[in-house]
Amino acid sequence: MAAIAALLLRQARSFTSILPNNHHILSRAGGTFNRRVLLSSSTTANSGTDADTNLSSSSDEQQQQQRIPRGDISGVDARAVAENLPLVLSHLRSRRANESTIDAAEKIAALNEERVSMIQERDKALNVRKTQSAVVGQIMRSLNSKNNESDDDDDVSAKQKELEEAKRLSGEAAETASQTEERLSEIESTVSSLLASLPNLLDDSVPDGDDDTQNEEVKVWGDIDALPKKLDYPPEFTPLWHDDVASSLNGWKSEQAVAMSGARFVALTGPVARLERAISSFFLDLHTSPEHGYTEVSPPLVVSRSALEGTSQLPKFEDDLFRIDGSSHTCNGEDAFLIPTAEVPLTNMHRGALLDEDDLPISYVALTPCFRAEAGSYGRDTRGLIRTHQFAKVELVKITTGGTSEVEHEGLTRHAERCLELLELPYRKVRLCSGDIGFSARLCYDLEVWLPGQGVYKEISSCSNTGDFQARRMALRYRPKEEDSPEQKEQAKGNKKKKKKKVKPEFCHTINGSGLAVGRTLVAILENYQLPGGGIAVPKVLQPYMGGLEVLKLD
Repeated sequence: MAAIAALLLRQARSFTSILPNNHHILSRAGGTFNRRVLLSSSTTANSGTDADTNLSSSSDEQQQQQRIPRGDISGVDARAVAENLPLVLSHLRSRRANESTIDAAEKIAALNEERVSMIQERDKALNVRKTQSAVVGQIMRSLNSKNNESDDDDDVSAKQKELEEAKRLSGEAAETASQTEERLSEIESTVSSLLASLPNLLDDSVPDGDDDTQNEEVKVWGDIDALPKKLDYPPEFTPLWHDDVASSLNGWKSEQAVAMSGARFVALTGPVARLERAISSFFLDLHTSPEHGYTEVSPPLVVSRSALEGTSQLPKFEDDLFRIDGSSHTCNGEDAFLIPTAEVPLTNMHRGALLDEDDLPISYVALTPCFRAEAGSYGRDTRGLIRTHQFAKVELVKITTGGTSEVEHEGLTRHAERCLELLELPYRKVRLCSGDIGFSARLCYDLEVWLPGQGVYKEISSCSNTGDFQARRMALRYRPKEEDSPEQKEQAKGNKKKKKKKVKPEFCHTINGSGLAVGRTLVAILENYQLPGGGIAVPKVLQPYMGGLEVLKLD
C-alpha cells in the first residue's frame, strides 16, 4: 500500500506541474463548486508520507540558502552594493534577474572602488594645491616686503625660482583635481543610472520561486459554496462571466468604448455604473473611518518623470505608461505622464521632505482613475474588465519608520482584506515568491478574489512594503525622536546642562496597496452575486449606497 501511495503522490505532482496554476483544480458537481487541493513541488502537501514532506522542506531550505539573508542592510546604494556584492547578486538571481541586471550590480561595485580611489587622488591633489598656494603667498609677501630690499640679487633670484616651482606644482595639482573631479562626476552619473535598474533586496520571508505558480498561500477566507447556497443556485446553473451579467443589465457598452477609444476600454451605464460608484464610496468611507484612519486625498492625475522615478516606475517600466506630448504639457519642464496608480502622487507629496517621527505614520487613501499601456500583456485577459487601459482604484499609502514598517504593512494588508470580508467575497492571501514580486517591493502580499464565472482566483490587491527603497530615490527622510542616554539622564538629575546632539535623519519606509481595485471588485460582485433568474443581488454593505436596492434587474 505504501508503494502505491508513493506512486500516486508522484503522479499527482507530475500532473500539477503541467497546470497553468498548480494550487487548485476547480470542479463543479451537484450545483456547487469544490476546490481540490493538489500537491506540488513548491508547496507543502496536506497529505503524504513524512519522507515526502521532509524532502519538500529540504528542497525549500536549499533554495532559500542560495539567497543570502539581507541582515541589517537597509537599502540599495552604491556602497551597499560594493560592500555586499555576493548578497546583492544572490537576491538578483533569486528574483530571476537577467544578465544585464547582474552585470549592472557588478559594474557598480567596480566603479565604487574606482570612485574611492579617485576621491583619494582628488583630495591628495587638493592638499598639494593648498600647500603650494600657501608657499606662493609666503614667497610673494617676502618679495614685496620692505625688509627684503637689502637682499642681494642671488637671494631674490632663488626666491623667484622657488615661487615659479610652487606655482607650477599648484597648477598641476589643480589640473589633476579638476580632471579627477570630472571623472568622479562621470562615475556618479553612471552609477546613478545603473542603480536605477536594480530592484529592491528581498525580505528574508519571501519564498524562492520562478513565477506566480510558486507563490505561498498564507490564508484562505470564505467558502466558495456559501453564496451559491445563499442565492439558491439550482444544480444545473452555471455562473456567467461578469461582462455577460453586465450586458444582461444593459450596462455593458464595450463596442461603443472601443469605437471611440480603441482596444481595452469599456463604458458602463445604468445600474452597473451606479454599482461601480457605490463600491468606490464604500471603500473610501471604510478607509477614512476611525477604524482604518486614512486621510483622503484628491491628487493630480498628471505627474513628472522625477515623480515616477521616485516610486521606481521609471526608468524600467516606461513602456507601460501613457506619456503626454511635450507640446501639450510638461511638469515644470519635465516629461509628463498620466498616473499608473495613485501610489505615485500620494508618496511624492512628501518628496524631499524631512519629517518628524511624531508625525508618522502618515496614512493616505485616494480614489483615482489609473492609466496603463499594458505593453507586456498582449493577448492576456483580453475579455471584460480584468485588464484595461483605464480603471478606477482606491489606493492606500503609508509613510512610516523602519521600526514600524512591518506592523504597518500587515495593518494595511488587513484593511484591504476587510473590504473583501465585508462584501462576503471569498479570497485567498498569498505571499509573492522571488520570481513574481514587484521591482520595488521587499515583501508583497496579493489578495486574490474568487471569480465563479471564470472558475479562478484573480488578483484584486497587491500590498507591498518597499522599505526605504522609494524613500531613497525621492530623498524622503524623518528625524527620529531625541531620547536621553543614561548619562544625559544622570546629568539632568544633577542639573548639569549639556547640549544635546541632533539625531541623524533616517530614510522613511513606504507601503502601498489597493484597497481595492474598483473594476475587479465590480467583476467579483457581478460573478458572485448573479441570480439564476437574472440580475444580481446587491451586497448588504452596498445597499445604503444604492438607495436601499437589494436586487438589480433589467426593467
